[in-house]
Amino acid sequence: MPTEPNEPLDSPEALERRLRWIGATRYHSLHPFHKLLHGGKLNKGQVQAWALNRYYYQSTIPLKDAVVLSRFRDRQIRLEWRHRIEDHDGSFDSEGGIERWLQLTDGLGLDRAYVESTDGILAATRFAVDAYVHFVRDKTPLEAVASSLTELFAPNLHEERIAGMLQHYDFISPAVMTYFKRRLDQAPRDAEFALNYVMEHARTPAERQAVCGALTFKTDCLWVQQDALYHAYVTGMIPAGAFRPEAA
Repeated sequence: MPTEPNEPLDSPEALERRLRWIGATRYHSLHPFHKLLHGGKLNKGQVQAWALNRYYYQSTIPLKDAVVLSRFRDRQIRLEWRHRIEDHDGSFDSEGGIERWLQLTDGLGLDRAYVESTDGILAATRFAVDAYVHFVRDKTPLEAVASSLTELFAPNLHEERIAGMLQHYDFISPAVMTYFKRRLDQAPRDAEFALNYVMEHARTPAERQAVCGALTFKTDCLWVQQDALYHAYVTGMIPAGAFRPEAA
């Protein structure tokens, strides 16, 4: 486990090193639930539960990005940020990430209307995702941008997920993994812009600390969703009203 940098946040380079340390120690790729998922240790019902709950996060990302966009008077920043909404929502003539996620849940045998209703998701999933939207609404624009920096670490997770799930689960086909394949290109582009933005605009140690706090908050939002899945579908404490695989 990397040790926390002791250097003061007195430069953009020190900020980047601290951000990468946060990702190396707190990103949800480290969670035991992900280890089970990628290692082929879950049954189909547990994978269904993961995809169903993750849909709420995926479908909320364009709402979050619309809020971030609304925080800026700078037209160039809005032009740069708004493609993120289309990446997930799609356009009239092309599918986006939400549609590709629904192709995954279709392939897992989940009813699309049930997935889109979000009726069966865990309360912790809803609370964590909604908290993320509230964060980008209520914090500074700098912190709103910084909270997206988990995308720095996403490509490695997607590569691990694609390889692991295709290797271990006979109910997963390459056709339903297109969401992750597309994000291999999209996430680095988005992360580069956000990283350059915070390194340029976080000019004081206090502002750089706020950027680190925003990324930490985002990793917590992602981590708690894995905690809830593990508690419900590995430990077996499925709360009332939540998806039950045996009833799927």
